[in-house]
Amino acid sequence: MAKPLQGVLPIVHTPFRDDDQIDDASLKRLIDWSYTQGADGFGTGMASELLRLTTDERLALTQRLVELNAGRGCCFMGVGAESTKQALIYARAAEQAGCDGVMAIPPINTALPEIQLVDYFRALADAIAIPVIVQDASGYVGQPIPLSVYVQLLEKYGRDKILFKPEAAPIGPNLSALRDATGGRAKIYEGSGGILLVDSYRRGISGTMPGMDLLDGVVALWRALGKKDEAAVYRLYFPICAIVALQMQAGLDGFLAIEKYILRQRGLFTSERRRRPYRWELDAETRREVDRLLQLLQQALAHS
Repeated sequence: MAKPLQGVLPIVHTPFRDDDQIDDASLKRLIDWSYTQGADGFGTGMASELLRLTTDERLALTQRLVELNAGRGCCFMGVGAESTKQALIYARAAEQAGCDGVMAIPPINTALPEIQLVDYFRALADAIAIPVIVQDASGYVGQPIPLSVYVQLLEKYGRDKILFKPEAAPIGPNLSALRDATGGRAKIYEGSGGILLVDSYRRGISGTMPGMDLLDGVVALWRALGKKDEAAVYRLYFPICAIVALQMQAGLDGFLAIEKYILRQRGLFTSERRRRPYRWELDAETRREVDRLLQLLQQALAHS
């Protein structure tokens, strides 16, 4: 039986060795660590560099992550691709491996009309029995998904089958628009890395999907929000915000570069390697600022 997709569900970063192969030892450390920090599960997505992996690597990663999960929490896989046929291959593989759900962005190289967006997600929903998270990643890649597409899918399949991760700007108002258009039925997740988590939480989200790099802080923040401990909320939130603000300055490349730097600093990854090509390198001054902010986050955690 599929586990519910709720709470803090970090996105797995794909570690690479110097020979550009996936580093299984680092991957295992990351998953084990995520559960020691209080994650409710995990998944893959854009921050996993999925679009830079080969088909064989994506399929192997799905299988390996389910094995590493070992039933400790819920597990979902990013299956978005440039064609429906490709996405269906990844979605069926995720279901067969034992995932609790899949998450899909639309194709990013084609501006699809509304009817084809609906058809794309309907093909996924019809092909598998597990839930489908409809992801709008247009804050950094692809096109926005119209609200009407969300509503049509929810009405067709229901709230337990179709879930939502809207990341088009402005995120907060868009979350509320989806909530209100569906009478509060939509299960909504945010993926801002933490910078918009407080605002999103107050709008009624079901969960958050941050990177792994600041997971200890995000878990503590999520719990403080649940307890309505406003002092703890903002003590934790501000250093998280400051780090994510640095990540945002270079888009997805900025997130990946800084997140992998932090994961190496934490001793979880042995390398900061990313799949080439990319357009932004982490400079020494940004590293020093990240280090200072990480210290502030650890101080905030010590008082929570």
